[in-house]
Amino acid sequence: MYSFEFYLKFLTSGLSIVTVMSTIAKNIVFSGRVQGVGFRFTAQRIALRYELAGFVRNLPAGAVQMLIQGSAGDIDDCLRDISESFTGYIRDTKIEDAAISSEHTGFEIAF
Repeated sequence: MYSFEFYLKFLTSGLSIVTVMSTIAKNIVFSGRVQGVGFRFTAQRIALRYELAGFVRNLPAGAVQMLIQGSAGDIDDCLRDISESFTGYIRDTKIEDAAISSEHTGFEIAF
């Protein structure tokens, strides 16, 4: 976080301040009892609360895939909320880095 003096220096120099938020993307696969329990709809609601982009969808083998992008902190908070909402349902969560895509501007349920 920048100090007040840092901002004051830019304001008095006539330059505009641009805050660049570091965006990351994660591919997540949840397994356990995650289909037929409202998982995708809850995950979408939580992701939208954090203004994250991506999608969530059921996989044929009974798992749920989530591709999510945004700030690292918001992604961590989102995943924590999902985990808390589905305590006892999620058996395993696999998280991998993913490529950022401008294709995702909101968070959708993919069918």
